[in-house]
Amino acid sequence: MASRKSPAVRFCVLPLSIRSVCESGGAGLKFESSCEIGVFARLTNAYCIVPAGCADSFVSVFETELADVVPVVKASIGGTRILGRLCVGNKNGLLLPNTTTDQELQHLKDSLPDQVVVRRVDERLSALGNCIACNDHVALTNPDLNKARALLSLRPRTDVLGVEVFRQTIAGNILVGSFCAFSNKGGLVHPRTSVEDLEELSTLLQVPLVAGTVNRGSDVIAAGIAVNDWAAFCGSDTTATELSVVESVFRLRDGRPGALGADVRKSLVESCFL
Repeated sequence: MASRKSPAVRFCVLPLSIRSVCESGGAGLKFESSCEIGVFARLTNAYCIVPAGCADSFVSVFETELADVVPVVKASIGGTRILGRLCVGNKNGLLLPNTTTDQELQHLKDSLPDQVVVRRVDERLSALGNCIACNDHVALTNPDLNKARALLSLRPRTDVLGVEVFRQTIAGNILVGSFCAFSNKGGLVHPRTSVEDLEELSTLLQVPLVAGTVNRGSDVIAAGIAVNDWAAFCGSDTTATELSVVESVFRLRDGRPGALGADVRKSLVESCFL
């Protein structure tokens, strides 16, 4: 692929029009009538996948913010548009459920950067995005996940995402991919996560964490946000307070993309019940 520009750190509080994105920062982003943009889009540090056949205004927001850095690819999975809930990925790879057709699989292999490993997995729990949360180094998985888990970790000839894997719950919920979102720089988790669990998770992930909400009090964090190390796309119902927390914990104004303090134990761990 052609070389792309180095990412400029930016906070994308995405509005309903491209003009507002450029001029004012606006309110927030919707997919058709839904504020749960994380259900439909998958964003990593190497690529962004959005639904094929969706409105040009939705795709254009991602392309405007990301196209100079990472490819924005239109795709479907199993003939559906809920890409963010069905797949999981990072800069190293992309895991797809067994409902992915051969044509869809080949399209993604052809469209994503060469270094990204794309694999379809025969996993009973096919909504992989609900069952797995990851960044470029660590993954949290649903304790009931079986076959897909073997494709996450650092194992020769089998790993796809190349991460260290931990079986976890978030505030007692096994759908860890739904109730948290984290990058290499920070993360947001279910508002009922205890301080003790925040500390444990922060140590495992080696990033600062905050308990909070998106989309005006929604605890389904990953459904309302798509985030990587330098950009965050939030649903249009997300409040100013929630956006401020997102901007802070994901360190979106930090001019050193991917940089973290050497001492993880000094990471910010807060409990914000919005």
